[in-house]
Amino acid sequence: MRIGVLTGGGDAPGLNSAIRAIVKRSEEYGYEVVGIRYGWAGLLNLDTVNLRYQDIKWSIHRGGTLLKTSRTNPKKTPGGMDKARRNFEKLGLDALIAIGGDDTLSVAAALSEAGLNIIGIPKTIDHDVPETEFTIGFDTAVNMAMRLIENLQDTADSHSRVFVVEIMGRHAGWIALYSGLAAGADLILIPEEPFSLKEVAEFVKRKVEGGQRSIMIVVAEGALIKDYEGPITKDTSVDEFGHVRLGGIGEFLAKKINEATGVETRSCAPGHTIRGGPPTALDRIVSTRLGIAAVDLVKEGKFGYMVSLKAGRIIPVPLSKVIGRTKTVSKELYEAAKVFFK
Repeated sequence: MRIGVLTGGGDAPGLNSAIRAIVKRSEEYGYEVVGIRYGWAGLLNLDTVNLRYQDIKWSIHRGGTLLKTSRTNPKKTPGGMDKARRNFEKLGLDALIAIGGDDTLSVAAALSEAGLNIIGIPKTIDHDVPETEFTIGFDTAVNMAMRLIENLQDTADSHSRVFVVEIMGRHAGWIALYSGLAAGADLILIPEEPFSLKEVAEFVKRKVEGGQRSIMIVVAEGALIKDYEGPITKDTSVDEFGHVRLGGIGEFLAKKINEATGVETRSCAPGHTIRGGPPTALDRIVSTRLGIAAVDLVKEGKFGYMVSLKAGRIIPVPLSKVIGRTKTVSKELYEAAKVFFK
């Protein structure tokens, strides 16, 4: 049995743990593992490397992905899907494990429908893949963002400033909400609930008049402002999956708060720094479990599925139930968080 594995889309801490587990379990079954470099681009270009456990054993503590990654979309490349199918056969693959978010898994699902033996593993720091309670990289990103917010709170306290921290999150505010709550932020703004600039300014005024001089506001990069069309962006270019490059709402909001209140307001956008570094123990352990489960599905001949964590158990979910949907923060959860926004 010859298994291919690739990582697509943004990098995320815990990817190497999953790859390592796939290789270890495969060797236990006597399978050969072919690493496909740079995601779907590697399948189109036949950019591969043979993987052996003894060579990657210590990768478990490293962030990023040892297989490299890209946002290449074979569906947007002329003849890309046909080429991907042909190269699957050229490589002599019996199965392919694709680790990624909605974009990567959408290609995986299309290839599965075309008759290839595909298994998916959910990866995204945004935590927005449906049908699973865990996505590789989310826990590490939350912890990184939390510590950064806490560090900025020291500066905010020392200078009696308002700080607006812009956190990654395109359509879902999971990282902003979790890290903001964990760090004790005063206000958290997420894409799921558009906000008013006037209400934010009034919030800051109320806090200052009540004697609070340092205020921490966390905003997801994809948060929406009422009466504004679309998210705030600095760049209108899009990637191969049609995503606009977000960024700039933190700086924009800080400027508007300063203008409306006269209170010194600064912004910080840690951006990609929260997706790097060593993965947390949770990301390492669950990624390992997902990698093992993916190979087990290959052994069972059960293809067209994504391995998912639900209620502590790893279960297979049809890829068709995953693609084209986004798991967003529920109104109930955000309402609970609002207890701290008063």
